[in-house]
Amino acid sequence: MGKDFALPSLARWRAPAARSASAGLLLVALPVLLLAWLIVYPIIAAVVGTVFVHQPDGATVFSLASYRFFFSDTYSLANLWLTLWTTLVCGVLLLATGLPIALYLRFSQGRLAAYVQGLAIFPMFVPSIILSYALIRTIGPNGTIDILLNATGLPKLPSPYLTPWGPVIGLVWDNLPLTVLMLAAGLGSIPKSSIEAARDVGASPLRVFISIILPRMGNSFLVTTSFAILGIFSSFTLPYVLGPASPEMMGPFMQRTFSDLNDPLNALTQAVITFGFCLGFGIFYVRSIAKNRGCR
Repeated sequence: MGKDFALPSLARWRAPAARSASAGLLLVALPVLLLAWLIVYPIIAAVVGTVFVHQPDGATVFSLASYRFFFSDTYSLANLWLTLWTTLVCGVLLLATGLPIALYLRFSQGRLAAYVQGLAIFPMFVPSIILSYALIRTIGPNGTIDILLNATGLPKLPSPYLTPWGPVIGLVWDNLPLTVLMLAAGLGSIPKSSIEAARDVGASPLRVFISIILPRMGNSFLVTTSFAILGIFSSFTLPYVLGPASPEMMGPFMQRTFSDLNDPLNALTQAVITFGFCLGFGIFYVRSIAKNRGCR
């Protein structure tokens, strides 16, 4: 009889669990559908549209001619190389600039630290187009720096405007707030007791940084670098306004190929190649995070 009584009880216990699982699936269904509709479907359509090409006679043939053209065209490869170079340089500069600020904010208190935090986060609220023209008025020819140098009798410095360093300066400034916030969040997860214990035994600030802080910042560095690289690689406004006309980063290159040259196939091919590089880094990021969490 005890066994017969346990079966209905088990069924009643499983029913709420099943309803809860169904409710959870319904909650995530809409975001997943939106993700599939707005991101996955356009990506698949773009890939299909670049390999199955419509001919003038109405036939559709499989062709990799646009990809062969891209990887054999000197100008296209120069644009891809400039994008990779800009992304790498900006990533290094963001970590080199954001980490000291995040360390200062983590271990400092008072009004000065609040001011530093406000200045570090301020670029987040400045639109990219406003930032572009502000930099032009500052570092461009006859800008503020040129006027100050001329007023003090010093020689002019070469302007980074319309050179590969122009987008680097703008992108580092534009991405610095998010970098500081993520690094500061990572530093905040480090127990203060560990740092105090190291100081109690006589460890210098450099030793504390190398032995305690750096080993626990791996995930933060990875997340910060991922967001920075994905944002910089696909950026458009700052490279378009501040960068050189030739070579150019992939964002302006795609726009010019589509609108100025009226070549949607090659523009779509450039977009797919850009997505491929971002996807490769994204896969590395996801695998690294899964490995750090002990998943296989």
